[in-house]
Amino acid sequence: MEQRAFQIEHADNVATALTPLAPGAVTLLGDAAEKSVEAAGEVPVGHKIALRDIAAGEDIVKYGVVIGRATKDIPRGTWVHLHCMRSVYDERSSHLDAVTGAPKDIRYE
Repeated sequence: MEQRAFQIEHADNVATALTPLAPGAVTLLGDAAEKSVEAAGEVPVGHKIALRDIAAGEDIVKYGVVIGRATKDIPRGTWVHLHCMRSVYDERSSHLDAVTGAPKDIRYE
């Protein structure tokens, strides 16, 4: 199966995985600045892949707007999620498990 991701706006520095991504070539659709990006590792479907190197503290741009900030350097082609960014909309996002999204700062029973 061809690996694909969708870049919503030309100015975005991330694209959304339309298929589960594994290391290798990923075809970019949408308002893509380039035709492809090389995935450096796995990216779950529906999650973001970095279209270029993003420095720690730099804005994460999706939909042509800032949605978050990098909490560490994010190399091109890697998974962009809660383990390497924080939301600028949801203060609690840094307290969620990067894989499950479950809160880590409070206990649910």
